[in-house]
Amino acid sequence: MTRVDIALCTFRRPAVRETLASLAAQDLPADVSIRVIVADNDDSDSARATVEDAAASLSVPVQYVHAPARNISIARNACLDAANADWVAFLDDDERAEPDWLARLLACATQTGADAVFGPALAEYGPEAPGWMRQQDHHSNHPARRGDEVETGHTCNALLRWRGAPWQDQRFDLARGRSGGEDTELFFRLHHAGARFEICEEAIVREAVAPDRLELSWLLRRKYRAGQSFAARAGGIPTRTALMASAAAKALFCAAMMLATCWSPDRCRFWYLRGAMHLGVISGCLSLAQPEIYGRG
Repeated sequence: MTRVDIALCTFRRPAVRETLASLAAQDLPADVSIRVIVADNDDSDSARATVEDAAASLSVPVQYVHAPARNISIARNACLDAANADWVAFLDDDERAEPDWLARLLACATQTGADAVFGPALAEYGPEAPGWMRQQDHHSNHPARRGDEVETGHTCNALLRWRGAPWQDQRFDLARGRSGGEDTELFFRLHHAGARFEICEEAIVREAVAPDRLELSWLLRRKYRAGQSFAARAGGIPTRTALMASAAAKALFCAAMMLATCWSPDRCRFWYLRGAMHLGVISGCLSLAQPEIYGRG
């Protein structure tokens, strides 16, 4: 029997019910069993009643853990502390997993021998979303390769080898728990330690984009922070210096493209956001403070 613990962190989102329902509806092989670990990151145990009420009608075991401090790394680490299965899977509390999501991640890991597998998180935009944002699809998350390698991924859709793995004592960085990027940094760390990653494009989760994330200012903060997180791949002064020089050249190119496309607000926004990401890389190489995106309210 292959056992999978599914790590699900939540912070004041009633939609966690739908996430749990999608996990209970997984179409799994007969030799796979799952358990869901829900870590509530609110100061009080505000999600306990919602989670326990939803769990009562589900066919899979659900363990509630209160992990306060409004720091997502604390919640993720609480899930890892409670995990004891062969694999740990991750997704967010505003996502719904397709029925074959976990089966596809497991099949990919078996076929490739990968230590972690990442899948896409596809954004669903409501009618209030600006047309340019919908067209450019800034909220979907697609795992990527650099050359032939997958160096990192995100916990919005991931499966990680766990029980008996040499990284069972590794945890998410608390310093990144309010800014985000803690998952990118952890997977970079595991990759540097020898873990091998793969991508499964067919293992899909879907996420409805919240109204407060439809502003250009929110996307700017997110792109900038994503650049800071990417800088975690660079170890040592020479590597950081080279990455910073490359990011500076790309940021200048984006600025030039903004001027060249100023006649088209949509294209100008595209280069504006891309430039913000490269500026974030420079900031990360210089170890500047990261903006706090999560744990507000």
